[in-house]
Amino acid sequence: MLASRYRFHGHGSLRFVYAKGQVSRSKFFICKTTNNARRSEPRIAVVVSKKVMKSAVGRNRIRRRLYEAIRAEIPRLNVRSDIVFIVISPELMTASSSEITAAVTSCFKRAGLYKSSEI
Repeated sequence: MLASRYRFHGHGSLRFVYAKGQVSRSKFFICKTTNNARRSEPRIAVVVSKKVMKSAVGRNRIRRRLYEAIRAEIPRLNVRSDIVFIVISPELMTASSSEITAAVTSCFKRAGLYKSSEI
């Protein structure tokens, strides 16, 4: 589970990242990122639409699996960023954890979110 200090939600915060964020794609999700100088820690949100998975149980399982892969990468992230993962594939529910971790890591690398000493 991702600590609450690393999470954010609400339409206003998400709308800002949707409008101003840089896009990085994976076969499972779209990752939108933007810098936020007012924050001391990165904030992360995972959005799973009903179009992707009809069942609430399935949406929550996808969200939990993605949060777990992200949680391991937080110490390596740039501290001043807002990140939104928009899930586009229901395959995330059955994918192996190594596949999910690899997709998250590659997305963070393409977006340039790792600290400069970590690259």
